[in-house]
Amino acid sequence: MATKRLYLTRKSLHAIIAAHEAEGEGGLKRALGWASLMSLGIGGIIGAGIFVLTGTAAANYAGPGVMVSFILSGAACAFVALCYAELAALIPVAGSTYTYTYITLGEIFAWIIGWNLILEYAAGAATVAVGWGGYFNRVLHGFNIHVPDAFTTPTFAPLASDPSAHGFFNVPAAGVILLLTALLVRGTSESSLFNNVIVAIKVTVVLMVIFFGAGHVDAANWSPLIPENAGEFGVYGWSGVARGASVVFFAYVGFDSVSTAAQEAHTPQRDIPIGIIGSLIICTILYVAVAAVATGVVNYKELGVPDPMALVMDRTGISWLAWVVKFGALAGLTTAILVLLYGQTRIFFTMAHDGLLPAVFGRLHARYRTPAVSQILVGVVVALASGLFPIDILGEMVSIGTLAAFALVCLAVMNLRTMHPELHRPFRAPGIPVMPMLGILSCLALMVALPLDTWLRLLIWTALGLAIYMVYGVKHARR
Repeated sequence: MATKRLYLTRKSLHAIIAAHEAEGEGGLKRALGWASLMSLGIGGIIGAGIFVLTGTAAANYAGPGVMVSFILSGAACAFVALCYAELAALIPVAGSTYTYTYITLGEIFAWIIGWNLILEYAAGAATVAVGWGGYFNRVLHGFNIHVPDAFTTPTFAPLASDPSAHGFFNVPAAGVILLLTALLVRGTSESSLFNNVIVAIKVTVVLMVIFFGAGHVDAANWSPLIPENAGEFGVYGWSGVARGASVVFFAYVGFDSVSTAAQEAHTPQRDIPIGIIGSLIICTILYVAVAAVATGVVNYKELGVPDPMALVMDRTGISWLAWVVKFGALAGLTTAILVLLYGQTRIFFTMAHDGLLPAVFGRLHARYRTPAVSQILVGVVVALASGLFPIDILGEMVSIGTLAAFALVCLAVMNLRTMHPELHRPFRAPGIPVMPMLGILSCLALMVALPLDTWLRLLIWTALGLAIYMVYGVKHARR
């Protein structure tokens, strides 16, 4: 019974808030305002989704109805975003979902969700890095520079969809991870400035796609908006729109990383909700507009290519714009990687302070006030993963781990409203308990749409995490 109580130990909300307020200048450097936080969210969201998955979802599942898919997926994220905003304003610490779960459900559940967040942040960064490497190679080809396939193909590429592929190591993917890791070690304000500049560039590119593409839209390509079902669930028809929503969900991963920056925000109670909700609203509008232009300029059946936005711009006859889009895609993928690497170390920082991970993950650099050792360790591991594994294997695990975390955030909001109704909440999510319940149901629906083997890999990954917790975490946790 005593052991069971240890596993279910909950953190004191009042103690966390008091410790946060007493931390002062000795903690993470406060360098982010609401504009930088919103830029952080946009940087994390706009990446592989808008530049790759729009075409994939339209060609294979939803047709022009991919516009509806983005709206459905964005609505599911909106329920979750409101819950994140309330919790991040109430509990302005770097642990995000991990900390919220520790307070409401207990230690072992916090460990499980912290472990599974690695699938969102670390595996997500590796996934996007492989996509970055693909776009980078296409840009090099445009300048007649050809890197040998052995150095652009992952080591374990034959395990994925192309058994004939043979490579030594994906050098561009690993290289961009290491460069961004060095930038993050240098400091949050420097990383934020870099992110803000690149976000401005890629949003400009997205707006150019919408502006120039709108004049070449053929409304006939939108008819029918929802193509007739092909006789198989998830292939066109309304089931295809639903499947498309599950696919493009990956495009929204990243807005929650704003909550991991709570300890580095100037005024987290005000700035974090603005950053989370603002970035999600802006990106949803951009996604739907880009999907409308893409399916209006090019027939949806032709969009199943690695660089659909470049194809769309080629069809407009504006050749220089295709190049702009390729460089914009590189920028978009770069900041997505940056945000995911940033978020991972902030989760580890909090877990180390709780004793569930070795202290090295919570050690701050004396000058930069960043978790430098943790950032380097994470960067090296993610670089190895991106160089060794293909995007198919890496990407399969990201969505399910993220959706599980999102569902727990919604549950945490309802639980805390019951446990601590007396607390002042700088931001209050509306419609409690209906709104978080809709968030949970939306996440579960999207999880059900994922393949069975993804669930099996999640169970194996969770079992591995529990083994590490039993060997290390349960003995070293600071209760």
